[in-house]
Amino acid sequence: MSMQTESRAAGLSRLLQGSAPGQSELLDEITVGLDSLTGFLKEQYLQSYIPAGGSKIKFVAGRPGCGKTHFAQVMLKEAETAGFLTVSFSAKKVWLHDFREIYLEILRQCGIERVLSGCARQIIRELGYDPNAIQPGKNLMDYLAERGEGDPLSKGEIRAALRQYFTRNPRLDNTFAGCCQLLTGGLLGHPLLENANRELILGYLHGDKSVKLAQMRALGLSPAGITKYNARHLLRSLCEIVRLAGFQGLLIVIDDMETLLNRASDDTIRYTKLRREDTYESIRQLIDDIDSMRNVMFFLCFRRELMDDDSYGMKSYQALWMRIQNEVVSTRFNRFADIIDLDRYADEMYSADALCEMSRKLAWALVEAEKELTPLSHEQAQEIIGRAEFGGLGLPYLMNRALVEGGGSDV
Repeated sequence: MSMQTESRAAGLSRLLQGSAPGQSELLDEITVGLDSLTGFLKEQYLQSYIPAGGSKIKFVAGRPGCGKTHFAQVMLKEAETAGFLTVSFSAKKVWLHDFREIYLEILRQCGIERVLSGCARQIIRELGYDPNAIQPGKNLMDYLAERGEGDPLSKGEIRAALRQYFTRNPRLDNTFAGCCQLLTGGLLGHPLLENANRELILGYLHGDKSVKLAQMRALGLSPAGITKYNARHLLRSLCEIVRLAGFQGLLIVIDDMETLLNRASDDTIRYTKLRREDTYESIRQLIDDIDSMRNVMFFLCFRRELMDDDSYGMKSYQALWMRIQNEVVSTRFNRFADIIDLDRYADEMYSADALCEMSRKLAWALVEAEKELTPLSHEQAQEIIGRAEFGGLGLPYLMNRALVEGGGSDV
């Protein structure tokens, strides 16, 4: 079975469970009504502002079933098509109260060696060679040796290029830059990097607490431990490395942030009052620091109770709420606002015709899963819109439920 088929099968499985289909081809096939929003974000941010060195945080809020995860998956796919490196994770699986954990998850998903491989290719081009001419399994020094050019002058040029990219780059943390320079030199074949030292550096970068800082000093580095206090600075450095590797930028999606309000004792991740406030403080600091970062965009997605709850939500942490409250004022949907209210967007954009088209596409997609469903009639769609105005569930979910019940499915 091909990866594409597996991806489609996985998407169908998610649809049958009432979830967004993931970044499979099904995502395009069933998406209805989001074009005016995602197209705007793509044009204004992914194609211009972020690649030009900008940075942005968008908060995505709405009722359960409003399509937050679906929207996030569309934006991830658009970003990858536009040449971005993308990261996506759920607040149900990664602690948010310590920014160190957020940074390490972003670094893990980026794949630092993958990013530095892009930097190595860029350096090869700047030295006047074609990286595609180097055979698999060989590095630049092997290639130069075959051409009779592996002399001290060429090695000096490689070292100079590495310094220019990393240790002389004012946007990079010194230790982070030193680690990247050593790893990239290993990829180029000069300076040589023993595998044990490579594993040591990678362990340090990924926050392995078993790595002794004295071992790093033996490599000529002066490292400090990765903490919640320096993690944002390290993320700033990572964004710069992503740009140097040839990507347009870094897109980061954090979903299910309403987990902060979940106080059930049987949950794997459960936030105490202190941890919840630490999370709000991390978000507040990220908002304050975002203008110092380059080529990065965040989407923070959550159910609207995280915004509305006076006792436990964002309103309970005044330092954070003061920075975002002015966004929640308009009676109409504003595409430029930092808070993307998908409920308000649905009220303006999801007509009865749009819901009917949505149900037709979903029913057609589920035929592959041997589910015979009858698309909604115009009258059913109008009734759903009327119920949604006073209910606690989003229009996409109400459409999905009506389609399943009307089709006699057992989903």
